[in-house]
Amino acid sequence: MFAQKNFSNGLRLLTAQSQSAQSFTLLILVGAGSRYESEKERGIAHFLEHMFFKGAEKFKNAKEVAQAIDGVGGDFNAFTGKEYAGYYVKVSSDQKKIAFEVLSDMLLHAKFDPEEIEKERGVILEELNMYEDMPTYKIGWDFEELLFAGHPMAYDQIGTKEVIKTVTQEDFQKYKHDLYTPENTVIIASGNISPSDAEALAEQYFQFPEQKKYRTPSLFAWNIPKNPLFIREKKTEQAHLVIGFPSIAHDDPRKYAESVLAVLLGGNMSSRMFLNIREARGLCYSISSSTDRYSDCGIFSTRAGVDITRVEEAISAIIVEYEKLRTQAPTEEEVIRAKNFLKGKITLRMEDSEEVASFLGTQSLLLGEVETLEKYFSQIDAVTVNDIFALCQEIFAPEKRSMAMIGPFSEKQLVFQELLQS
Repeated sequence: MFAQKNFSNGLRLLTAQSQSAQSFTLLILVGAGSRYESEKERGIAHFLEHMFFKGAEKFKNAKEVAQAIDGVGGDFNAFTGKEYAGYYVKVSSDQKKIAFEVLSDMLLHAKFDPEEIEKERGVILEELNMYEDMPTYKIGWDFEELLFAGHPMAYDQIGTKEVIKTVTQEDFQKYKHDLYTPENTVIIASGNISPSDAEALAEQYFQFPEQKKYRTPSLFAWNIPKNPLFIREKKTEQAHLVIGFPSIAHDDPRKYAESVLAVLLGGNMSSRMFLNIREARGLCYSISSSTDRYSDCGIFSTRAGVDITRVEEAISAIIVEYEKLRTQAPTEEEVIRAKNFLKGKITLRMEDSEEVASFLGTQSLLLGEVETLEKYFSQIDAVTVNDIFALCQEIFAPEKRSMAMIGPFSEKQLVFQELLQS
């Protein structure tokens, strides 16, 4: 499915060749997310992501970068998470060279022009304002801040207005120097390209300076929040809430069982949460359960947008579904359906060169090794009803339950706290 090349400086190259593919994706992942920031740097990783597109040596400004990709009908973008940042270009198979040219130029030779920094401050402040006005985004950040309180894992990627307004060219250069190093970078070439061609292009374009990674994240250890409820007072037409628990990390072998569990509990339209909260009671439009895994911790949660006049009923109903699985194992039929759904969705995603690149690259960066799709499916198939039940009994303990809410509810703090702890 893929070939791997480890260069002498620590840089990793993964090639997923598909001779029938008409598209090509080049993805660069760097271990440089928000958990590597200090309090006074909150948001620098995300701001830096923006600045890489503002000009370097060959493509001297944002216009030239955009024209290079737009000129061949390609797509390009970037993203910043808690543990890594990613940059990708997706083009037709015959234009793969331009992907290497653009991404290597921006990541190795970015100028971080002070004039461009000043202009981009306004862009990012408006991005921050946009997210502040979107409860569906904000509620997830609030929940993470509740569970990870006091640790850099609590930082949302967008950062603070204070940092956005004051970060300098020197700050960007230092953060890049500390983390954008060869051993902290994975290149993934996915599509109609041979491993030898990918290796030759990587050697030609990605000539990193000789430097080592200077930052390592502080480890996270769970502490049950003193107050497991956070309410953001806001006048809304719908109540937004997340109810969840601390869970397992990327390298925990129980992650396959957890993935199946997330599907059968709230991962599709035949899941328990969807059928019992939305279909049977009409309490919400959207409801879903999901996992967020990191190198040393994780979260299992259910989020919903519910009828603001029936929010107490919705909270109780969601907790009931958690408790059912904690006290009684799911059926064999449910588990089989969830496994088939999970494998089917992944199979469809793997038709896309961008998805293949992400699947391989995140494993290599975060785990140091890559599991093939066949191995991943075999691990899913091996999950048993008892595996899921044991995990539910551990994760869904009532004393570990927390909730974040957005809505006009500050006067109901005690009511919701009693519901959460019932």
